Parts: sequence; C-alpha cells; structure tokens
Amino acid sequence: MSILVDKDTRLCVQGITGRDGSFHTQEMLKYGMSEAKASRYVVAGVTPGKGGQEVHGVPVFNAVQEAVEVRGANTSVIYVPARFAPDAIYEAIDAGIKLIVIITEGVPTQEVLKIYNYLRGKPNRMIGPNSPGIITPGVAKVGIMPGWIHKPGRIGVISRSGTLTYEVVDQLSRAGLGQSTCLGIGGDQIIGMSFIDLLPLFEADEGTDAVVLIGEIGGTDEEVAASYIKAEMHKPVVSFIAGRAAPPGKRMGHAGAIIAGGTGTAEAKIKALEEAGGVVARTPMEIPDLIKQRL
Repeated sequence: MSILVDKDTRLCVQGITGRDGSFHTQEMLKYGMSEAKASRYVVAGVTPGKGGQEVHGVPVFNAVQEAVEVRGANTSVIYVPARFAPDAIYEAIDAGIKLIVIITEGVPTQEVLKIYNYLRGKPNRMIGPNSPGIITPGVAKVGIMPGWIHKPGRIGVISRSGTLTYEVVDQLSRAGLGQSTCLGIGGDQIIGMSFIDLLPLFEADEGTDAVVLIGEIGGTDEEVAASYIKAEMHKPVVSFIAGRAAPPGKRMGHAGAIIAGGTGTAEAKIKALEEAGGVVARTPMEIPDLIKQRL
C-alpha cells in the first residue's frame, strides 16, 4: 500500500523538453522497473509548441488537457522555470490533474498564495513548490530524489527538507526499514499539502506502520501536526527538527525556515511534538532505532 502515487499513477511531465525535465524524465523511466512498466506510468510530456515530439520515447503534447484526454494522465510533475510555473500549475488544475508535484523553486510567494486560494474547494492536490517530489519505492518515482536509496517497506516519510529526506531514508534502508511512501512537501513559506494534510493519509494507509516527520525551524506546521498526532494518530511518529542552533531573525536555507516574533523555534516544535506523544530524535541517525523500539 502507499499514498498518492501507486500502480495507477499516470504521469505527465510539464517542461519535459527542458534540461531538467528531460534529464529527470529519463531517471524516472529508469527507476526500479522495466521500460515497459515505466512507460505505463510516465505517459506524457507537455511543452507548448513542441507537440508531436518525443523525449526518451515519451510523447510530447502542447497542452495538459491533451495529455489527459489522449494518455489518461492523472498526475503531473512540473519542471517549468519559475516565471512560467504559475501558468503551468493553473493549466494542470483546470485539466483535472489529481496530483500536481512542483519541483520548480523560486516561484513568487504571492503567485503561490493565489494558486493556494484557487485550489480551495477543488479535488486537486498540490505538493510544493520547491519539492524534491514523492516516491513509492519499487512502484513510481515522481521528482528528483535518488531512487536507489529507497527500499519498499512500511515506514512513511514526510519532510520539509529534500536533502534531509535523503539522509533519513538512507538511514532507514540501511537499518532494514523500507518505506511505503516518501515525500518532500517543500520548504517555501506557502506550499500545497502540509504535514496536517498527509498524516491522515498515512494513518489510514494499511501499508504504513509508522511515520517519520522531518521538520525545521520557521512557521507553525509542526505544532499543528503535533495537535493532530495527539488527537488522531494511533501509529508511532518519530520526528527530527532541523535548525536547533539557528539564531532568531536569520533565514536558514529555505524561505520558510526563519524564526520571527518568538515563534517557529526548534524548541517550541520539539516541545509540542513530545507533549503530543511523539518521539523527537536529536540526530537523523537515531531515527531507525527509535522506530524499531515502537513497532
């Protein structure tokens, strides 16, 4: 079992003819499966004006609506440059794409806010911007994450940090703890799906036994997640919060990772998660043992 991406995923790559889109399309096609199987989940690419071409054997269309109608696309991954990304996102929403994964970084915050509000009441789900993507190991990889470190299993992983996701996944795999689904929600100030949107999906997933939550300083997403964990989660949640040593008022890496007005500190997040019954690791290396103790 898994969440969001599975054997029924039919992926459309927006920006497939660009450098990043082309490279990562090839990597997604190669990921963990035969070419025949890959061609059933990477079904289309979209670049306006490039319709009729092929990239690594994937047919290219001028519009997402064509990819939906001709190839049955239900998921989109966006590699479009930041200034064109908002239009690409709106196009995917209006075409009825169920899951939109935005790899592009640097999308203007005001534009993302408009998109966030445009999505209200609609069935589409959005991950990102500035996300490494989502992977169900051995089934489908949507994004830029290194697929080889992931192993099929029963641990869900949600993270605000791409590189920390890779570190934690590698630690889990080396410890014999495979993953059901792993995803990076993105580190921008405004994003699509957050911890509170994803925890219920893992809680309901019969193929997930425990969840790793990787947070960082800035915002209140981890505190909100802690409230849900305390009230609704029956599965173990092991967390790690990056940025313990970050000085107040200084942005550390991600646009959303800034402490301001006395909120968003690592200490506040750790306290909230521990009071909710969660376990917080001091280093990523502690996570596998903490999970094994609670399974």
